[in-house]
Amino acid sequence: MQVTETLTDGLKRNFTVVIPGSDLSEKRDKRLAELSKTMQMPGFRPGKVPLSMVRKRFGEAVAAEVLEASVNDATDKMMAERSLRPAVSPKVEVVNAGTEADLEFKIEMEVLPEVTLPDLKSLTLTRPVAPVTDAEVDEAIAKFADQRATLVPVEEVRPAVTGDIVTVDFLGKLDGTPFEGGTAQDSDVEIGGSGFIPGFAEQIEGMSVGEEKVINVTFPTEYHAANLAGKDVTFDITVKALKQKIPAVIDDAFAETNGFENLEEFRKFFKDRLEQQRAGASRMKVKRALLDELAKQADFPAPETLVEAEFAEIWRQVEAERAGGRLDAEDAAKDEETLRAEYRAIADRRVRLGLLVAEIGRSTNLQVTEQDLRRAMINEMQQFPGQEKMIIDFYQKNPRAMDRLRGPIFEDKVVDHALELATVTDQEVTAEVLFADDEE
Repeated sequence: MQVTETLTDGLKRNFTVVIPGSDLSEKRDKRLAELSKTMQMPGFRPGKVPLSMVRKRFGEAVAAEVLEASVNDATDKMMAERSLRPAVSPKVEVVNAGTEADLEFKIEMEVLPEVTLPDLKSLTLTRPVAPVTDAEVDEAIAKFADQRATLVPVEEVRPAVTGDIVTVDFLGKLDGTPFEGGTAQDSDVEIGGSGFIPGFAEQIEGMSVGEEKVINVTFPTEYHAANLAGKDVTFDITVKALKQKIPAVIDDAFAETNGFENLEEFRKFFKDRLEQQRAGASRMKVKRALLDELAKQADFPAPETLVEAEFAEIWRQVEAERAGGRLDAEDAAKDEETLRAEYRAIADRRVRLGLLVAEIGRSTNLQVTEQDLRRAMINEMQQFPGQEKMIIDFYQKNPRAMDRLRGPIFEDKVVDHALELATVTDQEVTAEVLFADDEE
C-alpha cells in the first residue's frame, strides 16, 4: 500500500492511496476459493464446483466486496499509522478500481485538534447556595393551601376585591382588531394573583357581576409572541361571576388530608423539596461557571464540519422560533447576517468546549455504564407519569435512542471529576439570586 499526503491545511488532510492490483486479485481468488468449498450445483459434488464457474457466478459480487473491504482496511491502517483521529467519517472517492489495475482512491478528512488538558486543580469557583428558612417553608405551605382553598359564590352584589376569583369573558384587540389568543370565555382571574399580564387583573378589581369595561394593557417587551411584545392593546371585559376564597386551616388535620402523619412531617416534606430544588440550582450555577472557565482554555481550532453541523441545528431552532413568533425580541431586531454570525460563534464555542470535555473524560477513563443509562431512563419516566410503558417500549424498539442520553451523563461525570479537583467556595445568596437566569 502506497500513501501520499496531498493536503495539510489546518485540520484538513487529504491522501491518495494506491493498493497493488495483485493484492486485490489475491484476495478475490481467496474469497472465491472459500465459496467453492460450500457452493452446490447440479452435476457436481458439494465443494467440487470448478473455480471458473464460481467466478462466473459470483465474480462481480466478490470483486465489489473485496474493493469495499480493501478501502476500509487501508483507510483504518493509514489513520492508525499516522495517529489520526477524524472529526467525522472520512470522505472516500475511488479513482481507479479496474479488475486488473491497481486500486487508487482519495481520502479527505478533518482531524481532531491537539487538545491541551487544563490544570483542574488550579481552577477557583464560587458556588451560590441559599439555605431554606422557616419563613420560606411557611410560604410554600401557604401557597399549597391557597390552591386548595374552598371557593364560595358571592351572592351579594359587591365590587371584586383582592383575593376574589372573578369569572370573565374577554376580547383582546390590537389597533382595534382582535388578535389570536386574546379571546376567552368563563376565564377565572384572581384579583391580586399572578398568571395574567401586568395590569390585567388590577383593572378588573372593583368591577361587579354584569359590569362591562374596556381596559388598556401593555404586553411585556419579553413576551413570547413577538407580534405582541411591548404592544399596547385593549381588552373588552364582561364580569359573569364572583367567588370568594375560604382559606384552608393549616394544621395536623390538613396534613393528614394530604397524606402526612402530622404537620411536622408535612413541613419536612416541603423543606426537603425546597432544599433539593436549591441544590439543583446551585449545581447548575457552579457547572456553568466551570464550563465557562474551561471554554476560556479551549483555545484550539474547531473542525469546520463539526461547527457547521452544530450551527445547522442551532439555526433550525432559531428559524422554528421565528416562524412561531417566539423569537427573542433582541434577536428579532438583528439583521440576518449579524444573527448568523453570533450563533455561529456560539456553535464554535460549543464544539471546542465539547472536545475539551471529551478529552478530559478520555484521559481519566470516565465511562457511561448501562446502570447510568437505566437510571437516566427512569428519571425520564418520572418526568412523564402515566407514559412509563411508552418510554420503555420506545427504548426497546430503538436501542440507538439510548445514545442521546450518553452525552449529558458523560458531561456530568466530567463536571463531577473537575469539581472534586477544583477549589470551590460556597457563597450564601438569596433564593431570588440563586434562581435568576444569568446571560450566557
